[in-house]
Amino acid sequence: MQASEIQALMTTHRVFGALPDGTRQALASQAQVQAFQADDIVLAESELPERLGWLLAGSVALTDPEAGWRWPLQPGELFGAGAHPTDAGHPLHAVAVAPSQVLFIDSAALVQAAQAQPVLAMLLPTLPRSANAAAPNAPAPSGNVMTAPISSLIRRAPVQIDRADSILDAARRMAEERVSSILLTQGDQLFGLVTDRDLRTRVLAAGVDPARPVADIATLAPLTLQKHQSIFEAMVLMARQNIHHVPVLDGTRVAGMVTATDLNQQQSTSAVYLTGDIYRQPDLAGLVACSLRVKDLQSSLAKAETSAYSTGIIMTSVTDAFTVRLIQLAEQQLGPAPVDYCWVAAGSQARMEQTARSDQDNCLVLSDDYRPAQHGEYFRTFSKFVCDGLDACGYVHCPGEMMAMTDQWRQPRSRWNAYFAEWTDQPEPMALMLTCVFFDLRAVHGHAELLHGLRRDMLQRTKGNSLFLAHMVVNALKHRPPLGLFGQIAVTRGGEHRGTIDLKHNGIVPIVDLARNYALAGGLDAVNTQDRLAASAQSGEVSAQAARDLGDALEFISALRIAHQTRQIAAGQAPDNFLRLDELSSFERGTLKDAFGVVQQMQAVLGQRYYGGRG
Repeated sequence: MQASEIQALMTTHRVFGALPDGTRQALASQAQVQAFQADDIVLAESELPERLGWLLAGSVALTDPEAGWRWPLQPGELFGAGAHPTDAGHPLHAVAVAPSQVLFIDSAALVQAAQAQPVLAMLLPTLPRSANAAAPNAPAPSGNVMTAPISSLIRRAPVQIDRADSILDAARRMAEERVSSILLTQGDQLFGLVTDRDLRTRVLAAGVDPARPVADIATLAPLTLQKHQSIFEAMVLMARQNIHHVPVLDGTRVAGMVTATDLNQQQSTSAVYLTGDIYRQPDLAGLVACSLRVKDLQSSLAKAETSAYSTGIIMTSVTDAFTVRLIQLAEQQLGPAPVDYCWVAAGSQARMEQTARSDQDNCLVLSDDYRPAQHGEYFRTFSKFVCDGLDACGYVHCPGEMMAMTDQWRQPRSRWNAYFAEWTDQPEPMALMLTCVFFDLRAVHGHAELLHGLRRDMLQRTKGNSLFLAHMVVNALKHRPPLGLFGQIAVTRGGEHRGTIDLKHNGIVPIVDLARNYALAGGLDAVNTQDRLAASAQSGEVSAQAARDLGDALEFISALRIAHQTRQIAAGQAPDNFLRLDELSSFERGTLKDAFGVVQQMQAVLGQRYYGGRG
C-alpha cells in the first residue's frame, strides 16, 4: 500500500482523521501494512509499547496467557502503543485469530506527532510523553550498536527446563516467567528450544497430550550464537533463517536468550521483521508490497551509521528472502521439482554486497539426472516465475540476461563444469566477462552440494593457472579509478552523467576485481570481497598491509555510495551510482582521492606480477 493510499485511509479513522494533513502525511510515510495468518503473533508482549497496530481486515485478539483470557478486536480498532496500558501487570500480546491485515506505526513517530498535535496524546492516552520514554529498555546508543556483542542484549538469566519435564511444566514456567520461549537442557548442555508458537501449533492444534515430555515438541539442536558475537551477526542469522529466538552461549554454557524483539530495539534491525513478513506473503502482490520497504531499510541503516560491509550483507539477506519465497510460491503452483536443483546467486548478490539499487544475476544448477524432454518445461516455467517476480519486486532483469530464466544459464552440473573448463582453458574476451559474473557464486536455495562441488572443481582449475590469471588481470585493469594525469579526481566530461564519478564501476568494481584475482590465484573459497581480501592476506597472495588498505578503500567508497543513494531516496529520486564531487566535504574528497590512489597502486603491482612472468 502506497503512502498516499495510507494517508487517504487515515482520514476515515476517528483518531487519525482528527489530525492535520501534514501530520497524517508524516505518519503515513513511515507506516507499514503487514499480512498475518491465523495463529501468527501480531505483536509480542515486549512490542506492544513500541508499535501501534490498526486492524484493517480480519480478526486479532489481545491475549493474556497468564490469566487465560483473550479480547477480540474488530477491523478499525487500535491496539499497542498508546491504545491501552502496557505495564508489567498486563503481560498481553496480540494474536491473529484469522487471516488479517494490520497497519503499524512506530511509537517514536506517534510521540513526535503528539508533541506537535496534543490532540493525539488525548486520543491515545497511554502514549509516552517523549521519544525516550517510548522504548525504556533500549540501550543508549554508543557509536554503531551493530558491532556491540550480543551479550549486551541479554536482560535476564536464561529460563530453562529439563528435557524430561512435561509440556505442561514448560507452559506453566513460561507463563510464570512471562517469556515467549524456554530452553531445554540436559545437565549443563543445551538440548532444545520451545516457543509459544510451538505450544500452539505442535501441542494445541495437533491435540498432543501436555503430559508428554517437552522434548517431544521442541526444536532440537537450535541455532546458537556465542556471547562475544555481534548484534549484527545475530540480525543476519535471524533474517536468513527466518527465526525469532536464538540461544546465546558462553562456550557450551547457556548465557541467555535473544529474540527478534530485542533486536528491534536497536537501530536499523527492521530487516528481521521485513524478512519475516516476506516469508508470510501468500502471493506476488504481497511480496511487491514488502519490496517498497527495502529503500527505507537502507536509509535506516545509513542513519544508524552501519558499516558498508554490514549494510551489504543485510540488504542481500533481504534479497535472498524474496528469492526463496518466490521459489516456494513457484513450487506451490507447479509442484515439487522433478530433479534436484540449486538456485544460485551471482555477482553482487553472491558477494553479499547489494544496495537498494541492484539488478539480478542468478543461475540454476541442475542435477545430472535432468532430461530436457522430461524436465525442461518445468524448470523453464519455474525460473521465469522467480526471475519475473524478482523484477516486479525491484530487482530488475539483468540487461545481459545472465539469469536462470535464460536457457544458457539453466543447465545440469556437468554442463556447468564444461563451461568453467572452457572459460579457464580458452580465456577469450567473452569468457573473461562471464567469469567476472559466474566466478562469484553462492547457493541460495535447494541442494547446495551441486554448487559446492562445482566450485571446488573450478578453484582447482584456477589455482596457479598463470595463463588464465594473466588474462583475468588484463581484463580487470580495464576498470580504472578516475584519477587524472596529476592525481586529481577526474569527472565524466559528457553524456547523461556529466560532471559525476561512477562510484560502482570506477571505484568499487576495480577492488572487487583485484580481490577476485587474488582468490582465484590462491584457490580460495571466499566470495565476499572483504572476506577475499582477508583470506588472500592470510594465504600470502597479497600483503596484510595491502589487503587492509584495499579493504579500507572499499569500505569508504561503498559508504559514500550508500550515503549518496540515501540522499536520493530521501528526495524521492531513484538511487544510482553517480556522485557529484560537490556532495562531498573537502576531507571526503581528499580521502576519496587517497582511496583511488591505493587501488591504482595495487592494480600496478598486480599487472607487474603477471606481465613480469610470475607463474
